Amino acid sequence: MAKQNLETMRHSLSHVLAQAVLQIYPQAKLGIGPAIADGFYYDFDLGGDTFRPDDLAKLEKIMKEIISENQKFEKYEETVAKSIDYIKEKKQPYKLELAEDLKREGENKLSFYRMVDGRGEKKFVDLCAGPQVKSTKELGAFRLTKIAGAYWKGDEKNKMMQRIYGVAFATKDELEKYLKQIEEVGRRDHRKLGQELELFMISEEVGPGLILWQPKGAILRRLIENFVIDEYIKRGYQLLYTPHIGSQKLFSISGHLGFYKDSMYSPMDIDGEDYYVKPMNCPMHLMIYKNGLKSYRDLPVRYTDLGTVYRYERSGTLHGLMRVRGFTQDDNHVICRPDQLDKEILEALKLTKYILETFGFSEFRVALSVRDLKNKKKYLGKDASWKHAEQALEAGAKAVGWKVEREEGEAVFYGPKIDVKVKDSIGREWQISTLQVDFNLPSRFKIEYVDKDSKKKEPFMLHRATLGSLERFVGVLIENYAGVFPVWLAPVQVQIVPVSENFVEAAGGLAAELRAAGMRVWVDELNETVSYKVRKGEKQKIPYILVLGEREVKGEKLNVRARGQKEVVAMERSQFIQRVKEEIEEKK
Repeated sequence: MAKQNLETMRHSLSHVLAQAVLQIYPQAKLGIGPAIADGFYYDFDLGGDTFRPDDLAKLEKIMKEIISENQKFEKYEETVAKSIDYIKEKKQPYKLELAEDLKREGENKLSFYRMVDGRGEKKFVDLCAGPQVKSTKELGAFRLTKIAGAYWKGDEKNKMMQRIYGVAFATKDELEKYLKQIEEVGRRDHRKLGQELELFMISEEVGPGLILWQPKGAILRRLIENFVIDEYIKRGYQLLYTPHIGSQKLFSISGHLGFYKDSMYSPMDIDGEDYYVKPMNCPMHLMIYKNGLKSYRDLPVRYTDLGTVYRYERSGTLHGLMRVRGFTQDDNHVICRPDQLDKEILEALKLTKYILETFGFSEFRVALSVRDLKNKKKYLGKDASWKHAEQALEAGAKAVGWKVEREEGEAVFYGPKIDVKVKDSIGREWQISTLQVDFNLPSRFKIEYVDKDSKKKEPFMLHRATLGSLERFVGVLIENYAGVFPVWLAPVQVQIVPVSENFVEAAGGLAAELRAAGMRVWVDELNETVSYKVRKGEKQKIPYILVLGEREVKGEKLNVRARGQKEVVAMERSQFIQRVKEEIEEKK
């Protein structure tokens, strides 16, 4: 089914849902019911009542009965005055508000859709611009999925309504395939796994959108940080650390207070001057660059900083690690001469590809955002600089083997950029890496270098974030691996299970030997059965479980249970140690 037809079908199903709700709750006040990606929703105000847990099943049954009646969708129009009178008569305040909005916008007529059964009886009427299907026999397979709260018109100052979501596809097979995908997504939900694997937590006492990393999650995060920082330093990046707050003066120069203030937190007064928690790291990096005159021989300058930034997000948009109020970026800036730009972009993209592949991603989609040439006035920078930067970005992406999707007019006003999106193990796409050319901040901060001709010139500046938000990247990794991390990333790599208290001391000695070889080890000393301890290790998705009894203590062989394998393998200690060390070093 064509995308447009599928969208129309989903929109029509929202009308069927509204008709069904009115059968159970005739007092319901109707909001809006659009088609959305994969389905539809409708907003309702039930007055003092609320939807019950079993309502979704009841509503599905009524909707199927409505569909079986082969009701027709008929469009008609009325003058604005008659439309408003009709809506008032039906006592639908939200529809009245929409009609009055349209009147203020200059509409003379409003359109409605009525649903009519085979006997010609009018079953439901809704203010709607359409389009709709001709009849309910054209509707495909659907499932109501959840009830949620939603502010009227998306404004938290308005009343909270109740929203019913549904999914819909042209065929039952497509619906079943989608539902299985959703079930798998639920199984991989990083919020659920983060709790089960003791990786991170969010506390209302600390504040929504602020992440508390538990010991295992902190280890995972540190492994990721160490890997990327080491790779940057190998390639000539200089490590920086910058404060969490900055003065009003700094963020006025950068333009954040002029263009970005709504996403910044309120200032704090320090000695009579306003300070802000930083929303970005780049202004401080530029101040470091300016600390001393730079020659053309000093360029390129490459900075890297795991800097934590803070941005205001509405409470309704917060989502585990994916959408937070404080997050850490692998924030990198390259400042270079024009003749160095092509090489710096190529090397940046090569490193991006290497890092993402090391974390297990192999499918990439690359978007190049460029200017709208018909509206050049809205962009900063010279034509020659834009052309040079766009060509260098495209050539660099192609040189590392990526197909580039050119998106005309999608560049921000201060420069072109490349966004790298990856597919996870179940086919979902995630926006991860960005490489942005900036013609704005170099000018605002007046950064310069002295060229061969002894004249001061403005360099090119690249913003780059390979992982983006570290919090979000960890969330993506959790869902990509379903918590089954490769050995090099596993917070606990080896669990040692002594079969009784008599072998706890020996287990401690083995743990010390493995830790000396670079492994992260947990000795489960609790007075529990071996099978229960093994199940704990399996639930924690630990790569290797070693059961230690008399035979293992006296001999040189270990009883090795490898994650995902049913067979227990006897293995020489030295062989086991070598195997794990290779998996860690090779990042398999």
